[in-house]
Formats: sequence, C-alpha cells, structure tokens
Amino acid sequence: MDGTSFVQSPFTLVTSIVAPAMLTNASTVLAMSTINRLLRTRDRMASLYDKSEKQALTDAESTHLVEQVNRVERQAMHLLKAMRAIYVALGAFAAATLVTLFGAVTEHLHAATSAKALTEVGIALGTVGVCGLIKGSVNLFRATQISIINISEEAEMIRARQARRLQDQAR
Repeated sequence: MDGTSFVQSPFTLVTSIVAPAMLTNASTVLAMSTINRLLRTRDRMASLYDKSEKQALTDAESTHLVEQVNRVERQAMHLLKAMRAIYVALGAFAAATLVTLFGAVTEHLHAATSAKALTEVGIALGTVGVCGLIKGSVNLFRATQISIINISEEAEMIRARQARRLQDQAR
C-alpha cells in the first residue's frame, strides 16, 4: 500500500473498516438466530421427554419417538457446531476491524512496513471470519434438513391419525 492511497480515495479507508464491521454485524445477527434455534431445539427435546414419560406408547410410537429424539439431538449438535463457528467468525471480524483501523493509522504515520503487516493480518482475520461463516452456515443447513425430516414425519402421522378417525366415524 502506498501512503497516498487513502488520500487519493477516501473510500479505501472507509471500505477497509466498514466491510469487516458489517460482517461483524451480520455474524451477530446470525449468532442470535442460531441461539434462538438452539433454545427451540431444547424445548422440543423437553416436549419429547414429557411425551415419553406421560403417555403409554405402542411399540411403533415408541420407536418413532426414539428416532425423533435422535434427530433432535443431532440437530442440536449441528447448531452447537454452527455457534462455535459463528463465534469464531464474529471474533475474527471484530479483530479485523480493529487491526485495519490500526493499519490505517500506521500508514498515515508513514510506517509502510507496519501498515503492510497489519493489512496482511487484517486480511487473514477476515478470511478466518468468512470460513467461520461458511462452516456455521453448513451446520445450520444440516440442522434445518433434520428439522424438515421431523416435520414431514409428524405431518404424515397427523394425516394417518385423521384418516383413521374418519374411517372410525364412517363405521
């Protein structure tokens, strides 16, 4: 980077600081929604526990309940992995914002070698952050797939029960 680049283009400084800051904000929103999903998964497991304790289940219903419990547990593990990755991304983007700011000040003070090193660190931190977001997103997608399987099975069970009720009423 040359010392006059920020003077020639004021957007360079703003972009180098704002981009990681915006990614930090996006990571925070993603973290909050993931925490919400994790809490809903905990609630779902609690309701499955209650169902297992309070109702007399047929063998088929018991088997289905255990399958659901296993899937909800896998879903929670994917959400936990996503949270870890998102927190790493959040920290990396926040650090990249700070390092980039230090780099801009250093370059303004005409310490080109230090500014170059800080720029490289900022880019590395940004890369770590993007990788964390990708890993978190993959785990969120996997958790969503598991949720869809449970929803589909429950919908099928509801349709089957309603069909049996209609048949019983017709008799």
